[in-house]
Amino acid sequence: MNDDKGQVSFEYLLIFAISLILLIVFTLPLTELTIGNTLDVSDTLNAKSDLSKISQAIEEVYGQGQGSKQTVHAVLSNDLKVNVANNYISCNLKLNGGQIKSEKIYFKSTLEKSDIYLRKGENSIIVEWPENTENMQIYVE
Repeated sequence: MNDDKGQVSFEYLLIFAISLILLIVFTLPLTELTIGNTLDVSDTLNAKSDLSKISQAIEEVYGQGQGSKQTVHAVLSNDLKVNVANNYISCNLKLNGGQIKSEKIYFKSTLEKSDIYLRKGENSIIVEWPENTENMQIYVE
């Protein structure tokens, strides 16, 4: 009497293992790409939100005039260089694929062109228009 049940079980396990390996080989890169794209969208939205908060503070100080001051608190997941001009604020974000995405928000102000550097973690950005001066100031505390 010959028992082939052990042979069938081994063949079934072998086919199942090869199928599982093929599934992992094809789905893992797609999963990595999807996660990278999701993180890019999240980082872009967070940066745009922070730029929007800063621009609102700038417009509020500009509207209130000399002697006014606003503080904006931002929590960042990465370091960020913010370019400030008299009519817009912008930043460049490096995406996971190596591309650069630029975000820009326009406003009215008397700010001079400058750069502010925001570090990873908590940042306090101060926008003020000192009395008896022509230009507003923006800096990180």
